[in-house]
Amino acid sequence: MAEAYFPVGPGLGLEENFLSLDDILMSQEKLPCRAETTLPRLAFALGQGAASGDSIPEGTKLEIPLWLAKGLHDSKRRIISVELPKIYKEAWRTVFSADANVVDLHKMGPYYYGFGSQLLHFDNPENPEIAQTILQTFISRFRRIMDSSQNAYNEDTSALVARLDELERALFQAGQKGLNDFQCWEKGQASQITASSLVQNYGKRKFTDMDG
Repeated sequence: MAEAYFPVGPGLGLEENFLSLDDILMSQEKLPCRAETTLPRLAFALGQGAASGDSIPEGTKLEIPLWLAKGLHDSKRRIISVELPKIYKEAWRTVFSADANVVDLHKMGPYYYGFGSQLLHFDNPENPEIAQTILQTFISRFRRIMDSSQNAYNEDTSALVARLDELERALFQAGQKGLNDFQCWEKGQASQITASSLVQNYGKRKFTDMDG
């Protein structure tokens, strides 16, 4: 039976893939903001008022979805200013630089890498440090994740993956699938080893970029 939905991978870097369920869910994550001007007739829509015609006064602190913050943010008109979620602030960046493997990323934010990349859309002076921390966190956790995916075959991995963000969980599952496919092939239970869907999707994007 054909699948009703073929999984689409998340976008890379600053650009979301709106065919990806992961990116759609990630864009719903709340972002702390401050109204830099009066926002007319938006109080009810943003949960700040009882009537549909109420306005949001200048200086009001808000928590709004990422997709809306990107739509309202304008460096010239100063409609809203965006504050960093605590996990991307300097105190937590210090924790990550000390030992990123001890952090429960799923508890702190299930889309740590994707959401952090989206923060670079906003003109924050700490953007270079945020980008560097995201990259180094991924590098330092990647080997452990892939080693675990190869050494936990046919075991209960629920506790192992509970601390991973959604991107890391996808990598872990890809590693386990690769190991399972290899062992099936080694036992003569499969005719050939096929590339993981993550690798195939990355290859398609790369060729599309070259054609453009």
